[in-house]
Amino acid sequence: MLWIPLVLLYGVLKGVREIVKKKALEKNSTIEVLFMYTLLSFAIVLPEAKAAMGMEMKFYFYVALKSFVIFLAWMCSFRAIKKMPISLYGVLDLSRVMFATLLGVIVMHEVLGVYQTIGLILVSAGLLFLKYRPRSMRDAAAGEQRVEVKYVIMAFASCMFNAVSGLLDKVLMKDISSSQLQFWYLFFLMLMYLLFVLFSRTPVRLRSVVRNRWVWLLSVLIVVADRALFIANGMQDSRITVMTLLKQAGCIVTILAGRFLFKEKNTTHKMFCALVIVAGIVIAVL
Repeated sequence: MLWIPLVLLYGVLKGVREIVKKKALEKNSTIEVLFMYTLLSFAIVLPEAKAAMGMEMKFYFYVALKSFVIFLAWMCSFRAIKKMPISLYGVLDLSRVMFATLLGVIVMHEVLGVYQTIGLILVSAGLLFLKYRPRSMRDAAAGEQRVEVKYVIMAFASCMFNAVSGLLDKVLMKDISSSQLQFWYLFFLMLMYLLFVLFSRTPVRLRSVVRNRWVWLLSVLIVVADRALFIANGMQDSRITVMTLLKQAGCIVTILAGRFLFKEKNTTHKMFCALVIVAGIVIAVL
């Protein structure tokens, strides 16, 4: 059952990453952060190049496909998180549970037990409560930052793409090592953002983004978190449906950061929604 604490570690670090993303985007544009973020992350895993060699040719294609899915997910999530309260983004991000559970059942033929079903229902309820809040809280939130619909759609799109990526992780880790997956996925991802910058002629202020310490921290966090997740995916008894629920522990981190670090309003209701979701997570792993 070592995969459970590994996935919980990923979930907590994921919440910390959302905070760091928000801080990094205060100083640089989405593309600047994404390009330098992936470049630095790849540089960190570069010493493992020798261990990453030797995959069958078909797996290079599948890893490149995963990278493309993450490329789209991050383009959506970074734009969304830049334009909305981090506490709101953290709760919206929980919708990936729906997508991942559906993929786990349909593609991996996983069967939801009673506890997993109850957990999923509670997670869904917590997400719904986010929209339907008491009148007193709606009045209190009158001065809250307004978020355009397109950014909410981007947040949901990111969740869908991340769910697909999680499924690919589970499939790929049956045949390749965590070092191989992390090395090549970051390599392809770095190339994709580089090509995007070149073909779209998007200006990148290299000096500014290199001096952005939040981008450096972000790169370290993704390498550590992803390695923990890939190792967990490689364990035979790990289940994608339960793992998806465990990953959502990061939502508590983002809500607390929204309240105490970014001084956001109406975090009490969001915390209530998060507690409902956490109850679902606990029940799901019983």
